[in-house]
Amino acid sequence: MKRFLTFVITCLLVFSLAACGSSSKTETSSAEQTNETSTLESVEEPSSETTQESEEPSSETTQEPSETSESSEEETSAPTESKELVVYFSWSGNTENVANEIANQTGADIFEIIPKTPYTDDYDAVVDLAQQEQSDNIRPEISDSIENIEDYDVIYVGFPNWWGDMPMILYTFFDSYDLSGKTVAPFCTSGGSGLSNTVAEIKALEPEATITDGLHIGSGSSDNPADAVTEWLVAIR
Repeated sequence: MKRFLTFVITCLLVFSLAACGSSSKTETSSAEQTNETSTLESVEEPSSETTQESEEPSSETTQEPSETSESSEEETSAPTESKELVVYFSWSGNTENVANEIANQTGADIFEIIPKTPYTDDYDAVVDLAQQEQSDNIRPEISDSIENIEDYDVIYVGFPNWWGDMPMILYTFFDSYDLSGKTVAPFCTSGGSGLSNTVAEIKALEPEATITDGLHIGSGSSDNPADAVTEWLVAIR
């Protein structure tokens, strides 16, 4: 009888332990599933946030080059100031006075045409020499040169009127430089003969340049040419 009771109690203990083990496995499995679900959610949520964050900088990056492009267009379309040069030959100093006044009022650079072989200071001898140069179509040499003539858009060209024409050294100047596409503004001084045919002559020498109306200032007014220069500049600019 005691053996039978012992056998029954033993069976009950075995079944009880088996039931507890099954319950423990069920709880463990449930916990693992919960953890797996939690792990999946934790992976998916940052992925969504990362996508949103990556899209926002992309939008900003697209706008910035657009602003840079607009700025570049504004800089490209900005007007540039033209460079100007005053070129002159002067024997007595009258034309030099006018040239300096033009340079002062315009801010232009200045270049003096100086003969390689200087002219004499004797008036009668210069008058005879000038006439001889015209008759022989001489091209007196210039002592210096303009290395960057291509940088200038407007060139004021000054000279005294000798025998109704430019001194022949001015022909040397026009033969030496191609002024195509530039604006040439002639001015001269004389005792009373004016510009004569010099403007038309310059047009023939530089057919691809724009030649403005010329300025003539009498020898007696060359010491104070400011008003005449101002009026002329307003008219040709």
